[in-house]
Amino acid sequence: MQVLITGGRGFLGRNLAARLSAIADCETRVFGREDSAADLSRWLAAADLIFHLAGVNRPRDVGDYEPGNAGLTQSICDLLREARHSPTIVFASSVQAELENPYGRSKRKAEQELRAFASQTGARLAIYRLKNLFGKWCRPNYNSVTATFCHNIALGLPISISDPDTQLDLSYVDDVVAAFVEELADSASPVEIPSYRIRLGELARRIQAFHESRATFRVPTLAERFDQALYATYLSYVPAEALPYSLDIRCDARGSLAEFIKSEQFGQVFVSRTNPGVTRGNHYHHTKTEKFLVVEGDALIRMRALEGGDVQQLRVRGTDYRVVNIPPGVTHSIENVGAGELVTLFWSSEIFNANQPDTYFLPVTPDGTAAPPEHR
Repeated sequence: MQVLITGGRGFLGRNLAARLSAIADCETRVFGREDSAADLSRWLAAADLIFHLAGVNRPRDVGDYEPGNAGLTQSICDLLREARHSPTIVFASSVQAELENPYGRSKRKAEQELRAFASQTGARLAIYRLKNLFGKWCRPNYNSVTATFCHNIALGLPISISDPDTQLDLSYVDDVVAAFVEELADSASPVEIPSYRIRLGELARRIQAFHESRATFRVPTLAERFDQALYATYLSYVPAEALPYSLDIRCDARGSLAEFIKSEQFGQVFVSRTNPGVTRGNHYHHTKTEKFLVVEGDALIRMRALEGGDVQQLRVRGTDYRVVNIPPGVTHSIENVGAGELVTLFWSSEIFNANQPDTYFLPVTPDGTAAPPEHR
């Protein structure tokens, strides 16, 4: 299939072109301001499907709306008529086409030009009135508050909030691209694109929390699609040199330990390095549960019920990728029984609270060392 994207070097066009490049039997051409009118004429005549994304949305002169949107669209329709060609056309319009402002009127007129062409030629037409888009590669400090907030917060720059209660209706670029890709299969009607409503102040708060997570180790809540999309967008604006960050490492005679990520929803993850012959743990919890995953070395995990009974022993090696659940009411320990360092990944069902640790020292075996309580 021959596909042409007008405005293919813009925010939406770049994302769409990247997705189409991974689709077999889809040859995509991108038309932009750098290309000539002859290129446009030739590529239009060869296209099976046209994604018409090009347009003007923030010109220096409001008089540029009409030629940049309706005028360009009329030229495309005229070139197709000259070529006697009626491909499928997918048009990226705007919800502002419903409004009486220069931009909205120019987009509405472009829609009318396309509808007239489709009616005359029988071409299949899909018009998408898009809401405020956000996602990777969106230009900050232009016409997207989400891009501006993500960019400025990621770089430690100030942001401006005129009214924190202002309601925004946002659409995620990958949701739009997914809908457009379905148009390759001749969808009967435009695919519904999800939108997300959020207050301006809350948008800023969430992005700021993403930025602070590298210091707090608290990962964002990602239960909803919007939060996943917003976090991905924020991260795309973080400079390459700021992507890595260090954990707080605590060292003692046993080895070292560092917290990795925390979440009110799923607890926390931490990692430890334990020296040969050293035992960690010898404690129990009433409500807190844990998972142990040895990723390097040899370990012996011991568990015993508080009310007595036999000691259960589990030998675990890093090559096993074997997870051991630690239930409540069971005292437990993990010993490095190998010749080298033991590296273990731990998950806890709750974030550690020094005031309410739910951790009580009790040796697993009768000859256990009466060491002071350790919460890990």
